[in-house]
Amino acid sequence: MAKEIVIVGAGYAGIAAAQKLGKKFKKDDSVNITLIDRHSYMTYMTELHEVAAARISADEIKYDLQRIFNKYKKVNLVTDSIKEVDHDKQELVGEQRNYKYDYLILAIGGEANDFGVEGVKEHGFTLWSMEAAERVRNHVEEIVYAASREHDEVKRRAMLSFVVCGAGFTGVEMVGELNEWLPILAKEYKINTNEISVHNVEAAPSILNTVTEVEQERALKFMRKEGIQVSLGDGIVKVAEDHIELASGRKIPSYTTIWTAGVQANQEAAEWGFERARAGRLVADEFMQAKDYDNVWMAGDVVYYEEPETGRPTPQIVQAAEQTGHTAAVNLIAAITGEEKEAYKGKYDGNMVSIGSRYGVALLYGKYHLQGFLAMFVKHASNVIYFLSIRSLYYAVRYVKDEFFDVKHKRNIFRGHTSTKGNILWSVPMRLFYGAMWTVEGLKKTFGMFDGTSWFGDTVVFPFPWLQDVVSGASEATSSASTAATEVANTVFSLNYVYGEEPMLVFDSMPGWFASIMEFMMPNQDVALFMQKMMSLVELGIGLCLMAGLFTWLVSAVTIALVAMFCLSGMFVWVNLWFVPAALAIMNGAGKAFGLDHWVLPWLGKILDKWAYGTPKHIYKQGVQ
Repeated sequence: MAKEIVIVGAGYAGIAAAQKLGKKFKKDDSVNITLIDRHSYMTYMTELHEVAAARISADEIKYDLQRIFNKYKKVNLVTDSIKEVDHDKQELVGEQRNYKYDYLILAIGGEANDFGVEGVKEHGFTLWSMEAAERVRNHVEEIVYAASREHDEVKRRAMLSFVVCGAGFTGVEMVGELNEWLPILAKEYKINTNEISVHNVEAAPSILNTVTEVEQERALKFMRKEGIQVSLGDGIVKVAEDHIELASGRKIPSYTTIWTAGVQANQEAAEWGFERARAGRLVADEFMQAKDYDNVWMAGDVVYYEEPETGRPTPQIVQAAEQTGHTAAVNLIAAITGEEKEAYKGKYDGNMVSIGSRYGVALLYGKYHLQGFLAMFVKHASNVIYFLSIRSLYYAVRYVKDEFFDVKHKRNIFRGHTSTKGNILWSVPMRLFYGAMWTVEGLKKTFGMFDGTSWFGDTVVFPFPWLQDVVSGASEATSSASTAATEVANTVFSLNYVYGEEPMLVFDSMPGWFASIMEFMMPNQDVALFMQKMMSLVELGIGLCLMAGLFTWLVSAVTIALVAMFCLSGMFVWVNLWFVPAALAIMNGAGKAFGLDHWVLPWLGKILDKWAYGTPKHIYKQGVQ
């Protein structure tokens, strides 16, 4: 009978464990693997602040588990919520049904820790789930709108006062995004921005306590420069509907308190029979194995394991989640196969925090201090690398699109300069003109139109020395090639003369390395004749595709490559280098406006998607199977 492996939780840790197991047992029919989560998608937790402050939509950080695991056919996905663990029966009790297990990995994550502070549950907002982030966003929009209609100045200022409790990574990122978003709302609702105040309250004497003083000082300086009122060493002791109270007795009028002061283990596990430690985290040994249970492992934020090197528990960060998930999976495999166990050894490459969309600080490998654009770029790059590490090129590309190109209000590290929100209609004339130029050149070379020179004849027009019919030696061949280059340049493209002078070639002679490549590709005149005929058809095809708006991005990229080749061949003049920026300009999706790309690309996307990910052999199961 097949062994049943069940993983509960499809966050960073659960996905790491499931993929490790799915790869190991992909051809083993004696093992079944089931991944259970309450959602059919993974929430990219590190970007929740962007959803809460309306920089991106909620859908942009929901990553479909079926798409992520379509290449791991061994992993069966189930959408359900686990309510109880029956250790005697080795069974999980879910809302929809029960699940038998022989081996179990719990990667159920964490949730906000309010430390019992009065009023947080009733009047505060947390930021530890997609639903919580959407509640924050909706509330902020509603309170700003209500403030725009409030005539009592004192109450209006309280409504426009926003407090973020906690200056760890989540708190600093949230307050940075909020401070960037509020002026946009103020403009929309006709509110004076001087009435808005943003506060970051921290009980500790410093912010960002997991990085060095360099990052702390840089972040604090930037926050205060941006007008954020930072209070240190004075924690919140009470949250009321219209104000907060600090330990010092100070009160801050506010109808919005976002609580990011701490994290604890998911409290659903409190009654599951496992030993618990600080913040409700479940105790595990160095193999991520649950105490007193030899067939249960822990992973992610729920784990409490004190690392020998530091004496502190594993940090509740993405890198630790992935590594604990990997360790749990490796040792589960060892339990089945008899292989050697592997003790957990945390390796944390760095910490990166954004303060709004344009500024951040980072500490890499414990010694490299980054700030500003570079820190933000590294943060984005690490997110892209994560998607590639879980074998999801689709989501890596989508992340880049969402963060760099699909931008509103200039909220990205390029300050909106890369945004594709502009109307692509205005690039259509350039596309048509550019396509016409390539079409004319293709017609000239293919049929000898306009100037009577055809590349379909029996004469090689390429000015390559080794193809010239020269009888007097290498020096004459070189001279002949140089003359031929000038003549060819005068016939390759239409715009030949500037102020009555012959055009200047980009390269007077072919670089040696490029000549070696060309000699390899075209060693004799027969091959050269074939290549120049094919080139004629390619140019004609490029022109027609551009005019029709078909595969515009790809065809434009090809034109850039061709221009580079013509330049290196000594066949291209400076005056026509406008072909390159023109190609770049219409790579913005110009074929989707009055072009075939409007219909072809969505259709082709569906075909490629099916080819890349296949037709799913498993579905999300809800209810009785």
